Amino acid sequence: MPKLPQPEIEVVHEGADIVGESPMWHPLEGRLYWVDTRYPALQRLEADGTVRRWTMPSNIGSFVFRRGGGVVAGLKQGFVTVDLETGAVTPVLDPEPDQPENRLNDGRCDRRGRYWCGSRDPGDENPGGSLFRLSPDMACERMDTGFIVSNGMAFSPDDRTMIFGDSRGEVMWRYDLDIESGRIANRRVFLSTAGLPWRVDGATFDAEGYYWCALIGDGAIGRFDPEGRLDRIVRLPVSHPTMCNFGGPDLDVLYVTSGTVFLGEAERARQPLAGALLALHGLGVRGVPEPLFEG
Repeated sequence: MPKLPQPEIEVVHEGADIVGESPMWHPLEGRLYWVDTRYPALQRLEADGTVRRWTMPSNIGSFVFRRGGGVVAGLKQGFVTVDLETGAVTPVLDPEPDQPENRLNDGRCDRRGRYWCGSRDPGDENPGGSLFRLSPDMACERMDTGFIVSNGMAFSPDDRTMIFGDSRGEVMWRYDLDIESGRIANRRVFLSTAGLPWRVDGATFDAEGYYWCALIGDGAIGRFDPEGRLDRIVRLPVSHPTMCNFGGPDLDVLYVTSGTVFLGEAERARQPLAGALLALHGLGVRGVPEPLFEG
């Protein structure tokens, strides 16, 4: 790996998210949103540095921005819409009514306005999770299955590849993506974390086609080349980063969420920034705009 300078790390919000996730830069509003999955709440960073919260009725795993305003989110009870003006949470559908203990976890939008979202079992051993695709007409289809903790979803900037995998299963898969039809095929290993001190959590692609992900448990963000080889590591002041994503007006800031639930009392004392929202400046790369859900 080339020796590159450590970027500047900014503490954007010194909150104590239980499990921060899904930092998303709204491409039209120019504001950052993210969630605390266990609080549970959707959160937005305001211009004055304060945080606005929309409390959710159950654990929230991820969300996408709607073209017409508001968001669609993946909760424990399934997909919902959230009206950001009124705070109203409206059920859309439960993709797994036969598995009431499952909950929706990591997900994001492709560049044709479809919301892809994986589910997970409440434990850390049962591969009972699946990958779903919610279309703009709110029709839902199961696209793959057999995951313990669905994680690491990201779409390459050329719209030909989707990375998605199983953080507890210790593997990230690479799929061929047909962006027009919304179909995936040819699943193969992108990277394995078996035997490593970290697992892959939330992720994104940069504009050069490299995959960035939170190395949860090892206090770092990793950048991987298109073949799944580690290209760069950025060390952080928290041991459990949960997701990274590009934002800012020029999409050159990498926002990173983290959590406190993973730490005992003594570890919390040693990591006062656990649960904070961080921003990495000076990485020398940019992201791509977050797509909008077309429904």
